[in-house]
Amino acid sequence: MKNIYLIRDLAQVTGYSVDTLKFYLKIKLIKEVNRGIETNFRFFDDSTAERLKHIRDLRKEGKSLEQIKSELVNFRVGEDELL
Repeated sequence: MKNIYLIRDLAQVTGYSVDTLKFYLKIKLIKEVNRGIETNFRFFDDSTAERLKHIRDLRKEGKSLEQIKSELVNFRVGEDELL
C-alpha cells in the first residue's frame, strides 16, 4: 500500500523544504500524483519520496539539476513504473 502525502508531509518525510519541493515541481523534476478537486491540494506518494531520495543522491555526486533531469528520464520505481 502506498502512502499519500500533502506537500508539507512530503517535505517532513524527505527532509526537503516546501519551497524546494515547489521549485522541483516548477522545473518538472517531480510531479503530483493527484490534486484535490475541492481543495486543489497536491498529493504525492511513495514513488515521489523515492524519486527525491534519488535526486538527493545525485546532488551529492555534484550533478546539476539539468543533468539530474536528463538522468531521471530512465529512473524507475517498482517494476515497470517510469517517472
